[in-house]
Amino acid sequence: MATSASSPHATGFPAEGRCGYYVEKKKRFCRMVVAAGKRFCGEHAGAAEEEDARRRILCPLDPKHTVYEDQLAKHLKKCNSREKPKPDFYIQDINAGLKDETEIPEQLVPISSLSEEQLEKLIKKLRKASEGLNSTLKDHIMSHPALHDALNDPKNGDSAAKHLKQQASILGNIEKLKLLGPRRCFVEFGAGKGKLSHWVDIALKDAEKVHFILVEKVTTRFKVDGKHRKKNSVFERLQIDIQHLCLNKIPVLREGKLPVVGIGKHLCGMATDLALRCLIETYAASFEERNEEPLAKRVKNDKTEKEIYTLAKEGNEKNVPEKWNPVAGIVIALCCHHRCDWRHYVGKEYFRALGLGAVEFHYFQRMSSWATCGMRKTSLETSNSTTKRQDNQNDDSEEHDDGGYRITDDGADSLPGLLSVEEKKKIGHLCKLLIDQGRIQYLQQKGFSPALQYYTDPLVSLENVLLTALPNHSSSPETTT
Repeated sequence: MATSASSPHATGFPAEGRCGYYVEKKKRFCRMVVAAGKRFCGEHAGAAEEEDARRRILCPLDPKHTVYEDQLAKHLKKCNSREKPKPDFYIQDINAGLKDETEIPEQLVPISSLSEEQLEKLIKKLRKASEGLNSTLKDHIMSHPALHDALNDPKNGDSAAKHLKQQASILGNIEKLKLLGPRRCFVEFGAGKGKLSHWVDIALKDAEKVHFILVEKVTTRFKVDGKHRKKNSVFERLQIDIQHLCLNKIPVLREGKLPVVGIGKHLCGMATDLALRCLIETYAASFEERNEEPLAKRVKNDKTEKEIYTLAKEGNEKNVPEKWNPVAGIVIALCCHHRCDWRHYVGKEYFRALGLGAVEFHYFQRMSSWATCGMRKTSLETSNSTTKRQDNQNDDSEEHDDGGYRITDDGADSLPGLLSVEEKKKIGHLCKLLIDQGRIQYLQQKGFSPALQYYTDPLVSLENVLLTALPNHSSSPETTT
């Protein structure tokens, strides 16, 4: 006899008029008839009530999910959020920078609590420190043939088109710096779904021995890593905070001596500083300590091995530098300066030389949000459509967040008549520029030729500044100083 459509097997629910208790052992619902108005038969009524009475509590390892209190001990042993054995490349706070307790006061008041006099004093310090800096960067808005079809796909929505334009420009800038090529390792910081590395891989076509390391501290859904099946490129994902990442402990970099290209799209606040320190102070410095040379230098008569020097001109042996830099280049799209942190910041020396310290840095990084927060004008001339457009420009949740700064969480927008919206935007941009200039000086002192440029239109993203750097021995981009 065929099973009816209303059977428990077909619907996943108890049959009408039957007991609603699921018998785990038999993998089906109880088939006993129940009294009118009842859910359970007499046999299972007590057991069901007992189960309903069991208390669920928040998991102490991750409050995003719950667990039965009487099964907590068992759950903690298998919870995905439990502390796992640390990999070899995990070294606590290796990229964090020095923590100077004497520099940061115990409590700093919100900007909205500052008096007009205090705020004016801060702005004067900012403007004095920014004197001589070029606040208008050069446009390096580019594209790349690898994304041509994707960019012209009619199925793209506004968000997809926005991300593709940014990825295409970053890829075009990577190529312009002569960083696309075989026998190297691309390290994508804050990789998210890994789309930037995906397009770099597409652009490289059949380049030999290319390795991708995707660094992301959280579990990410809908990753594109699995789409790559090329024999010449390898994708490796590391779930780790950049703060604790030691690149020279990763086997492919320790054994293969591959030049590293550090890349990132919208690397939020302090993550940029952590990535710079990870590449330069942790990774590159380890080669100087060991006085190691790359494989290409040891066998430079081999034309294929010469290609390891990503920044040397093809086939021109005299351009191979005497001093090898294991970091071939850096290309990072910056964002979220309001998420910077004084301890991790690489430009402390630059700030101190200007007579600034932790207190000024704290307020400048908070005020930097004024540049991109989509502040709403109170004037009747401002339309709802303008406000909506500003909000959407900052809606880049795929790779970063805006920290809730559309109306700043410190109440800065409510400052009574002290600053206009346009003045606040200009001050926000100055804060971002000053923070980035500290990074520029840091890279210069470490033997790199850095630059800041606009890589996309502000209508695509308000976070439109790209930081690039090449070792001094290579052909380098123009600096912004």
